[in-house]
Amino acid sequence: MLKVGELAALANLTVRTLHHYDSIGLLRPSARSDAGYRLYDRDDVARLHRIQALRAFGLSLADIALTLDSPAGSPLAIVDRQLEALETRMAEARRLRDQLLRVRAELVLGSAPDLSTWLTTLENTMDMTNVYERYFTKEELDRLPMVRNDAAKAQWQGMVEQARGLIDSQVPPNADAAKAFGLRWLQTFERDTGGDPALQAKMNAMAEREKDAVGMPTQIFDYVKAAVGELKFDAWAKYMRPEIVDRMRRHFATRGQEWTPLIAQVQTEIQADPEATGPRARDLGRQWMELFHDMVGTDQRDVDAFRKATATEPLLRMGPGIGDATIAWLRKALTP
Repeated sequence: MLKVGELAALANLTVRTLHHYDSIGLLRPSARSDAGYRLYDRDDVARLHRIQALRAFGLSLADIALTLDSPAGSPLAIVDRQLEALETRMAEARRLRDQLLRVRAELVLGSAPDLSTWLTTLENTMDMTNVYERYFTKEELDRLPMVRNDAAKAQWQGMVEQARGLIDSQVPPNADAAKAFGLRWLQTFERDTGGDPALQAKMNAMAEREKDAVGMPTQIFDYVKAAVGELKFDAWAKYMRPEIVDRMRRHFATRGQEWTPLIAQVQTEIQADPEATGPRARDLGRQWMELFHDMVGTDQRDVDAFRKATATEPLLRMGPGIGDATIAWLRKALTP
C-alpha cells in the first residue's frame, strides 16, 4: 500500500490535493496505518486514474463524483474514452509526420520546397481544425465559418490582434473602446455560430480548455471575457439594484469559471434526455439554481429584475450558450 506522500509523488499531485479528495469523499484511502497515515491500495489508485482522466476531459469535481458512479465512469469506459482521444492525436501526429517526411525528402535532394509545400506544413503544424475535431462533429464543423472559411478565420485572427493592441496600449476592460470591441466580438460570435446555443456552449468549453491551441493565449482570453463582462454589467445595471450588481461582480470573480462547463453539460444532457426526466437532469438543474442564487440571491424582486433584463436586452443573451429552449429544459428538470 502507498502512503499519501508516495501516491502524490507518483501521480504528480500534491498531498494537499489528495487530502481534499478525501475530505469531499471523492477518493478515500482504503486503510490507515497505526499512526493514522492514509494508505492507498490498487483499487484506490485505479479510482484516482479515473478521477484524473475525467479532470483532463474538463469535468468539475462535482461532476466527476457523479460520473464515477455511472456507466460512463466505469474503468473500461474511461480507458476507451482516453484511447479515442489518443487515437485522434496520433492521427494528427501521423499527418504531420508524413508532411515533414515529404519536406525532408526535398531538402535532402537539395531542392527548395515551394511556397505551397511550406504553407501545407505550417497548416498541418498549427491547424486549429485538429483541435475543433475533438469537440465537434463534421456536420457541426461545416456550420462554423471560423473553421471552414478563410475570410472568417482571418477576421478572428484580426480580432485577436485588436485585443492584443488594447492590452499593449493599457486600455482597461471597462473603457469605452474595450467595451465596443467586446460588442463586436459578441456579434461576430453570434454570427459565426448561427446563434445556436449548443454550438456556443461547445465553443466556449473548447476555448476555456484549448486557449493556446485555438490561437488565443490566456492573456487575450481573459481580457476579452473582462471586456464582455463590463459590457453586460452595464446592461444589468439598468435593471438590477447596485448592491446586486456588486454581488454579481463578486460572483463572476470567484465562481464565474463554473458557468462554462455547466452550460456545456446542460446542452449535452438536453440531447441525451430532451424531457429532462432523468437523475442527471435533476442534478444539473440543482447545480444551475445553486449557482444562479449565488449570483443574484434569492430575493424574488432581484430574480424578476434579472429575468426582465435578460428578456429585454438582446446583449445579455449573446454568447453564453443559453437559449429559451435551455431555460425551458431546466424548468422541466426542476419540476418535482
